[in-house]
Amino acid sequence: MKAFLSLLVLHGTSIFAPAYSFQPGKLASRVAGVAASTSSLTRLHEKNDADLMSTVDEYRNGVTQLLSNFMKKEQLQIDPLADIDFGAPKVAKMRLEELASQVDRELYEKEWFVTGRVNPAYFDGGFQFQDPDVKLTGIEEYARGVIKIFDQATSRAQIISTVVNSTIPNTITVTWRLSGRVNIGPNGLPIKPYICYTDFTINEENGLVLFQEDRFDIPGWDILLSALFPFLIGKVTKEPAPEVAPRVFDQPKSETNLFTGLLKQFGL
Repeated sequence: MKAFLSLLVLHGTSIFAPAYSFQPGKLASRVAGVAASTSSLTRLHEKNDADLMSTVDEYRNGVTQLLSNFMKKEQLQIDPLADIDFGAPKVAKMRLEELASQVDRELYEKEWFVTGRVNPAYFDGGFQFQDPDVKLTGIEEYARGVIKIFDQATSRAQIISTVVNSTIPNTITVTWRLSGRVNIGPNGLPIKPYICYTDFTINEENGLVLFQEDRFDIPGWDILLSALFPFLIGKVTKEPAPEVAPRVFDQPKSETNLFTGLLKQFGL
């Protein structure tokens, strides 16, 4: 999710400004200025079971706080995450390489950075999330925030790699490509595809994900201009991130049944 509210508001500021006054340099400067001047503002949201809103601990960007009020509020009859047991038992502690491998496979299949379909078994009870705009606590809050923010019909989190970080202790880093739309305004706003990096900090004691921080390869003003003025993509702003090639995973050993194993022993 990461980066999820920063994508949602696109580091916002001038979203309501008239197009005829657009000046790239001044707009980028204004974005940075407003973000800096309002970074100390915070707001607590009460959980609303009717539309499954998540609770944000802190808005690190005051504009994010303001524009969050323009999110679509859908009255859902069915909880889209009802089949996820957020109180499920946790996985046993394992080597970082093994954990990275398991998370990689599940992320590739479920794309939970945009779908919210997390596996709570990997996350510590004190899990916290942070990106440049928000902080929140709890894996269920994270999942519900993600599914609310991203348009589920178009958004993708295409996993490129999930590896043990060689420079930061007890950290697994996921590299992925984000694309689709965010649910702000009547028709949503497009996301120019770009690369995100998610750092999972692992609790040394139990081997679970304790902290997640999202970062991305383009600045906030690029995200903003690309969404509001797509004709600037590749001219003033960076080109979209290239498509991600499909990956093939080895069949897990646990999915090999006894009969298949006996046949292999006899060379069949």
